[in-house]
Amino acid sequence: MFNLDTSFSIIIFVLDLFGTMAFAVTGALRAIEHKYDIVGVIILGTTTGLLGGVMRDTILGIFPPYNFSDTIHVALTTITSTIIFFLYHRIKKYENMFNIFDAIGLGVFTFTGASIAYSLFSTNIVLIIISSLLTAFGGGILRDVLVREPPIVFTKEVYALASFIGVILFLILVNVKVQFEFIAIAVIFVTTCIRLISIKLQLNLPKVET
Repeated sequence: MFNLDTSFSIIIFVLDLFGTMAFAVTGALRAIEHKYDIVGVIILGTTTGLLGGVMRDTILGIFPPYNFSDTIHVALTTITSTIIFFLYHRIKKYENMFNIFDAIGLGVFTFTGASIAYSLFSTNIVLIIISSLLTAFGGGILRDVLVREPPIVFTKEVYALASFIGVILFLILVNVKVQFEFIAIAVIFVTTCIRLISIKLQLNLPKVET
């Protein structure tokens, strides 16, 4: 079982900041595409970056949520969203930026959500999976709802399935006692790659034709 010792906490904290920044980028980009002003861009970027972790902490009974226990997360999403706002015309030519950052955020949060739940409730597999999935795409669902778009997680390419495969990989590697750092690399890499490959090949889950 993982313990929230100093080294573990630092690694999770750094990864959580990275995932927060990645999702803040996607929220800011969506806001700009929908003609939001700078306040709207910051709010949507912050919502996307933080709310998945808040959902996770709520079901895990962590209060106040990690994202609100200090000012770093809010400051990071605010700064990230502001930078995207002012640099948008320079970076918009990179058409895949949204997908890349979204995939990276998905991979990172799949791991951090699973690992935090595992450190607290190592025998509760269902809770670990739910924690991982909520962290991974909770903020993204809210982002899409706020801009009145169907959530990507339910409609386009392999999204939720990529995160689910990532958390199952996490559980397998934990149970065979793989070193923590290698688990992090494997889960983030596999989840991110599945998402990016599904976008590249335009792979979608079955839908009912209407």
